[in-house]
Amino acid sequence: MVGTKQVRHLYWGLGPGPPTTISGVILALIVQKFGGSSVADAESIKRVARRIVDTRKAGNEVVVAVSAMGDSTDELLDLAHQVTPLPAPRELDMLLTAGERISMALLAMAIKSMGYDARSFTGSQAGMITDASHGSARIVDVTPGRIRDALDEGAVAIVAGFQGFNRDTKDITTLGRGGSDTTAVALAAALGADICEIYTDVDGVFTADPRVVPNARKLDRISSEEMLELAAAGAKVLYIRAVEYARRHGVTLHVRSSFNNNIGTIVFNADTARANGETVEEPIIAGIAADLSEAKVTVVGVPDIPGKAALIFKIVAKTNANVDMIVQNVSAAATGLTDISFTLPKSEGEKVLTALTNEQINVGFASLQYDDQIGKLALVGGGMRTNSGVSAKLFEALYEAGINIEMISTSEIRISVVTRADTINEAMRVVHTAFGLDGDVPVTVHGGTGR
Repeated sequence: MVGTKQVRHLYWGLGPGPPTTISGVILALIVQKFGGSSVADAESIKRVARRIVDTRKAGNEVVVAVSAMGDSTDELLDLAHQVTPLPAPRELDMLLTAGERISMALLAMAIKSMGYDARSFTGSQAGMITDASHGSARIVDVTPGRIRDALDEGAVAIVAGFQGFNRDTKDITTLGRGGSDTTAVALAAALGADICEIYTDVDGVFTADPRVVPNARKLDRISSEEMLELAAAGAKVLYIRAVEYARRHGVTLHVRSSFNNNIGTIVFNADTARANGETVEEPIIAGIAADLSEAKVTVVGVPDIPGKAALIFKIVAKTNANVDMIVQNVSAAATGLTDISFTLPKSEGEKVLTALTNEQINVGFASLQYDDQIGKLALVGGGMRTNSGVSAKLFEALYEAGINIEMISTSEIRISVVTRADTINEAMRVVHTAFGLDGDVPVTVHGGTGR
């Protein structure tokens, strides 16, 4: 960390011009992450290599986590399912990690051709130790000895994202969607990096998805707490696991475009900033996010007596499904029955319905309803803690647009509502305007998914 090693240079990264600093701190070690759209083809790889070399020329030590090229991971998944409808998890991980190995090697070659040393490492070679869960492994330790050795010898270290190694089984594992972001943050934490740059195909974190709200505004700064809520609500620019890891380990993120040198968005820890004496002015609303990946399950006719809700969600928990919003209706006086609705990922809907159906007699409910045509809209802002009227303005904006609210959930800095999937984009636009978040210039999106 700064203060414990010799500082030789400044952080080059907050836009055009000479090297600069963040909050007056001179930076030394930079971790960069480039997603699939940034390395989609040979020309893109060479463009990324030039950016990395520019960072190295400025005197920085550079570690790079890279994703598979373009949509190659999805193509490998499709190929696996053409061979068998149920690919073996271990072999699927072996297959999917090939994509990142290709891009890391090509990127190292491109950097070497520009006269700078670069060495590529798989996740296991980089010391990414995970549990044994194929397809969704979690990092349990990072031992980046080989990465540190490469840096000490003046090389750029290129690490395959999305993958790791389990010590017990000796198997290769993958981290699931967003794994390359998590790889970059984990490396930054383990190496004591001074910044972790996440390169994407937009210029930073915006007040809304610019593909849906073209006049969304870029945020110069956002707290990790707000970013965590936005990521959980469906914002695609950063994955929730990476934001969680960064917040837990004190890693500052810088979200930037790989297609230009524009100033990006700093994701900072507000508690750390306050502890350092900085004034943190939190906006009432930092941004809006939407999610179309969830479905709603309604358990109809549940006896309104103590223990029934606990029993229902104990059954759901056994399926390892991730429940999001929960609403229980008022009991009908005539029948003593109530309905309980909850949302969960569509991918987990079938197993939850099966589990509940198998226990219908024990629970005593009348029937199940499943709705996969819903959308979730979330409004996030640290300033909600001290400002009233946010809910009223949100509900009024949706009412005036003729959009019905089916479920409501809140936290200290977030309000989420469920509506129909086919109205979610319109809901985003009207709410964005209602809270004065619109910018003056349409956002340029260079390609890909925004990740």
